[in-house]
Amino acid sequence: MPRHSTYKISLCTLLLFVLTLSCSNVSEYSIASPNGKNVFTVFPDYSKDHSKGLSFDLRYEGEPVLLPSTLELITDELDFKGDWSILRVDEQNVQSSWTTKFGELSEVPDNYQEIKIHLQKGNSLINIIARAYDEGVAFSYEIPEQANIDMLELDEKIHYNFDKDHMLWSTPKREKGVLTAQGEYKKIPMSQLETGIERPLLIEIKENLKIALAEANLVDYARLSYSKNTSSDNSIMSSLDGKMEEGVQDTITGALISERKNDVFKVKRKLPFQSPWRVIMMAENEGELLEHNYIIQNLNEPSKLKDDSWVTPGKALREATLTTEGGMVAIDFVVDHNMQYVLFDAGWYGNEMYEASDATTITLDPKRSKGPFDIEAITSYAKEKGIGIILYVNRRALEKQLDEILPLYKKWGIAGIKFGFVRVGDQEATAWLHSAIKKASDYGFIVDVHDEYRPTGFSRTYPNLLTQEGIEGDEESPTNEQTLNTMFTRMLAGAADNTVCYYNSRVNKMGSHASQLAKTVCLFSPLQLLYWYDKPASSLEKNDGLWGDTKHIGNEPELEFFDAVPTTWDDTKVLHAKIGEIGVIARRKGSEWFVGGINGNSAQQLQLDFSFLNEEETYTAKLYTDDETVESRTKVKIEAIQITNSNTREIALKPNNGFTMHIVPTSEIKK
Repeated sequence: MPRHSTYKISLCTLLLFVLTLSCSNVSEYSIASPNGKNVFTVFPDYSKDHSKGLSFDLRYEGEPVLLPSTLELITDELDFKGDWSILRVDEQNVQSSWTTKFGELSEVPDNYQEIKIHLQKGNSLINIIARAYDEGVAFSYEIPEQANIDMLELDEKIHYNFDKDHMLWSTPKREKGVLTAQGEYKKIPMSQLETGIERPLLIEIKENLKIALAEANLVDYARLSYSKNTSSDNSIMSSLDGKMEEGVQDTITGALISERKNDVFKVKRKLPFQSPWRVIMMAENEGELLEHNYIIQNLNEPSKLKDDSWVTPGKALREATLTTEGGMVAIDFVVDHNMQYVLFDAGWYGNEMYEASDATTITLDPKRSKGPFDIEAITSYAKEKGIGIILYVNRRALEKQLDEILPLYKKWGIAGIKFGFVRVGDQEATAWLHSAIKKASDYGFIVDVHDEYRPTGFSRTYPNLLTQEGIEGDEESPTNEQTLNTMFTRMLAGAADNTVCYYNSRVNKMGSHASQLAKTVCLFSPLQLLYWYDKPASSLEKNDGLWGDTKHIGNEPELEFFDAVPTTWDDTKVLHAKIGEIGVIARRKGSEWFVGGINGNSAQQLQLDFSFLNEEETYTAKLYTDDETVESRTKVKIEAIQITNSNTREIALKPNNGFTMHIVPTSEIKK
């Protein structure tokens, strides 16, 4: 089949080929995205070396993005190297969309061309599936049922070959005791890529093209990561994680400090099965990549919840005293501030790092609380007020006690569970975690997965997974520059629990108070943790230092923005984007818009264009900016302005400052 051509068929129509040509002679098979820009080719004509595996390449507007690259699969049961015969080729053209209450868009476009190539070599069978979207391309492999094989063990390596030593944005090298998923991104040449780099991996191909290597639909498989390919400075290799010798973690950071087994095979699955999707997100710039990150969820199964009305996005306050009185005060606070949850973090069932700690009991860690802590009295009061209670449980207890915990917490009246220090990487850890999220949905619990876990779109299938960490969040005191790196790298994967701070002294190190307000818009999370180190004014004193520099929440007028901001959206537009330098996002909920802007190390003179607004409306907006002349401890200025979609506005931003806007149709403001 010639390059750039596609099969002209409708959804679910199959086109059958019966061919017995070897891959070294067979015509290439290409699919193009609906807009024609992205062309993915399997068996490109100019790639003749099939000694390692199955070859592919990628072009953007006719120019090479990936030179001939290779999918290498290793197993004792089947021979994936050398020449294959084509049994048939199926293709479908999908034009659809789906709706969600839990995303950055309420209606998600899902349009692509798909090709499925059925291959045979001797008695070995494999199918290659590829999709071309306007937002990028994705491919996976399927091992169908075949004679005399019930279970298959395999390893996978993908060799991505480029024509230049492109610059890319990399997490730290993966090694013992290092938190890579929560690590700081740095811009380096491809030739300096280290081992075990996280996904998504953003690569700057040229001025008007950026791509991100990513993974989607990782449910029961080993996680992949990226390293420099030793064969060339212009090549990246992805590989799968092996099993941990034992799950030993640093008791402070949670970083794994045990070794991974270097076994040949990383995956063991019953036939038939399909691999996770290997994704190449593509766009002209980082802002467009972020706007179109829904490609990751599109590559996952639709929701399996028959009724998701109980899944409530919202804002949560962490209660730090672990006392009944503190819990009641926290509930009253969240009611008054349009928040939906109170989280009780580590320490309520003992030291969470001890294997002996029992999460079916209230056994307070004396270093964190002297009590009393009556969880059922707290949940009863919370239910009266329409508030949900979330309990933290470390993975040690979850792995041992999950089937006991879930019905017990249902009896207690708990609304959600925060999974702590989960194991990630190998197939066993991956399968356990996603099974646990599914089980939590059976009991009506929302879930927040913390520490090294990064999403691959599973929240589409189980929307009770509201958020996860896998981010260098405010606990790590990232500067605005680092947050802007995160915004256009980590956030390509999906929601992230950034644990927004406000009164803590680290805010001055990170940026400013207005930029903290902006994080609730810029860093998407259906469950937003606010005031992470802060407590209500009437809360009990807690001076043990375990929660950092805690301060009481004040009554500064700009807190109305936290009160008003939603956590899920109907529309999202990136207005300004330069990784590490500036990020401005506008998001709509109903008829109201919220705009967040974060600035890096250099002063900026921004022009905001409001053409995204409804041209038939006049709007009243509140603008929140940093201003040292304001007589408050947070120094945030508030201005009321009138705007229409034909207006623009200049905003001067000092280094490491930010701004937010809340825009409401004037006709809807109560008089």
